[in-house]
Amino acid sequence: MSKKCELTGKIPLKGHNVSHANNKTKRRFLPNLKKVKFTSELLKRSLKLTVSNSGVRSVDKKGSFDEFLKTVKNKNLSPRLRKLKKVILIKSPFKKKTLAKSA
Repeated sequence: MSKKCELTGKIPLKGHNVSHANNKTKRRFLPNLKKVKFTSELLKRSLKLTVSNSGVRSVDKKGSFDEFLKTVKNKNLSPRLRKLKKVILIKSPFKKKTLAKSA
């Protein structure tokens, strides 16, 4: 299992543990990953994803999983979610912006 967030694309970073004597030993900074179940209202099904805590917060901010997928960039998504995004964009109702003319 890879340690990568499926929504935000976060991966482990490399760095050093630094002792009081300034000795440096290699270490990894792992993302805070959790298995979370999201439900898609347009597809009427649920998905279990490996997501970072910041990814969960981003979905909450957008309001729903479908709205998050519509606005997120494809480069951050896993290949599985890219396919899902295409299906959601096809099934979603398009909102036309109408401008009111002022007299």
